[in-house]
Amino acid sequence: MNTITQDMRFKQVVIEYSFKYGVTTAAIRYKTNRQNIYRWRKKYDGTVRSLADGSHRPHNYPNQYTEEEIKLVKNMRRRNPHAGLVVFWVKLRQRGYTRSISGLYKLLGRIDGKPVNLPDPKYIPKPSE
Repeated sequence: MNTITQDMRFKQVVIEYSFKYGVTTAAIRYKTNRQNIYRWRKKYDGTVRSLADGSHRPHNYPNQYTEEEIKLVKNMRRRNPHAGLVVFWVKLRQRGYTRSISGLYKLLGRIDGKPVNLPDPKYIPKPSE
């Protein structure tokens, strides 16, 4: 990254001010809290680059869906395309699915794009007497 962002420049100014006048005074003047300034000072090594935002991507994802679980959900959805979410979840539980219903909803959103909703029944008027 070759650019210095406004955030990086702001953090550097606050840190330099806090070295000269103290953290509490810097926090009051720049309308931020002391904890942030202490965190920035710990990270600061004299260069603006050290204040750059790091990646928020997790290093690992231990509870992600396994291939067997995804295959089970896909096969069941193919065989039960019109089943509602709760009915579909119960059928999956009977076949060894252990995750929550909200997790299933998210997975179906990733697989199908959107879980299938049942169409509303058509209104059939009663014959008049």
